[in-house]
Amino acid sequence: MKQNSQLKIYNTLSRTKEIFEPLSPPFVGMYVCGPTVYGDAHLGHGRPAITFDTVNRYLTHLGMKVRYVRNITDVGHLQGDADEGEDKIAKKAKLEQLEPMEVAQQYTDSYHRDMLALNTIKPSIEPRATGHIPEQIALVQAIMHEGLAYEVNGSVYFDVLKYNETQKYGKLSGRVLEELISGSRDLDGQSEKRNAVDFALWKNAAPEHLMKWESPWGVGFPGWHLECTAMSSKYLGKQFDIHGGGMDLMFPHHECEIAQGNACNHQDPAKYWMHNNMITINGQKMGKSLGNFITLQELFTGEHDLLEQAYSPMTIRYFILTAHYRSTLDFSNDALRAAQKGCKKIINGLRIAKGLVFEVNQNEEVDQKQAEQVEQIITNAYRAMDDDFNTAQAIGHLFNLLKKINSIYTGQLNASHLGKEVFEKMINTFVVFVEDILGLKEEKPDHQEGLLNVLLKIYADAKLAKNYSKVDEIRGALKEMGIIVKDMKDKIDWAYEE
Repeated sequence: MKQNSQLKIYNTLSRTKEIFEPLSPPFVGMYVCGPTVYGDAHLGHGRPAITFDTVNRYLTHLGMKVRYVRNITDVGHLQGDADEGEDKIAKKAKLEQLEPMEVAQQYTDSYHRDMLALNTIKPSIEPRATGHIPEQIALVQAIMHEGLAYEVNGSVYFDVLKYNETQKYGKLSGRVLEELISGSRDLDGQSEKRNAVDFALWKNAAPEHLMKWESPWGVGFPGWHLECTAMSSKYLGKQFDIHGGGMDLMFPHHECEIAQGNACNHQDPAKYWMHNNMITINGQKMGKSLGNFITLQELFTGEHDLLEQAYSPMTIRYFILTAHYRSTLDFSNDALRAAQKGCKKIINGLRIAKGLVFEVNQNEEVDQKQAEQVEQIITNAYRAMDDDFNTAQAIGHLFNLLKKINSIYTGQLNASHLGKEVFEKMINTFVVFVEDILGLKEEKPDHQEGLLNVLLKIYADAKLAKNYSKVDEIRGALKEMGIIVKDMKDKIDWAYEE
């Protein structure tokens, strides 16, 4: 655990970096918008999952007790993120002649499979929208009781203009209500809303609608924005610490959540709002609706026209972490190959770090300059994470630490030069950052270690016997498997090819 951290988070609401002060330390409540489960997860889903997994990991490392809630949207998310059109899951169910819950279950399972591959920690609670219909109905009733919603033909809408008389609709996204009103138009007066900017809390269901429930206003289904307010307040309270999600959710989804929270609970739902930026392909946002997405499974197998090879889950995780979460991240094969190389360097370093042992050398004194350099690199790594979770900078500092670790490994630097305390702090920091904070791990087949040890023993015997054809044969075979043999002064070792 790191003491005396001065963690700062960029709060979208205030548009500034703020010192993170939990509402009830050491407890932290974090709600993150999860997937709408009507298709396989793509690279754009991977980014918020890895971003907020890293936030969860770092807060936990700092000694905080995080309740991490990430929802599953399995009803109410209509085509085009609007209040009209078909439910995305119901549409998929019709196409595949399945029950909507079959579709939701299938893609929830595949999402979990991909999240496990990316080494994300399961959230503390993962509520589903369909499991919280009573809570959503109660929320609609509470907002109506406040006079901030109205019912028309079995549908209930949030009255944005009425709300805006005492609150500020648009404060999260920076949208100006007057501009939203002037920029929207009712379809020939056919809309049942009082104003085009109003949004649905509950929608009346047509007879053919597949997903519907009884309510005080008739048979219908909840609006998309409602579920997150209902579930976050149920599991984290009326106000909690962090609300996260992709930048594309800032408006209207998160803006509407703020309005709903203020309407029924008389306070903003979250103290800090965090938004990860988009992944782009050729400068265009990646997404299902645009048809330009690459699923995580396609990345893992290489089976997509845009892919020149397969990329492992840890390569994808590393790729996402090499950019600050608020920066755009542009997809390319070159960028992914660079990430693959960088990730292998880190994992090779992890293996080396775990194998190093401090040996006292009576003839060596502590080199104060070397020790201070290591201490400064460690300080810099924490400063990067404390500066709004800057994983990109933190990784850069880890590579500086790795230079020192490799110097000891190759004999260029004696561990005694650092002193036992600094040496152990260096090894521990590197391992903890890689595994616990960044969530990277070695990807190796079962029994790899044992088989490699056997092959290296045969290699060493062949080398001793000067059987160089056998030496070259083993070296070549391992290279084809992505393993490099390292002939060193006093031992033979191996590493992943970078």
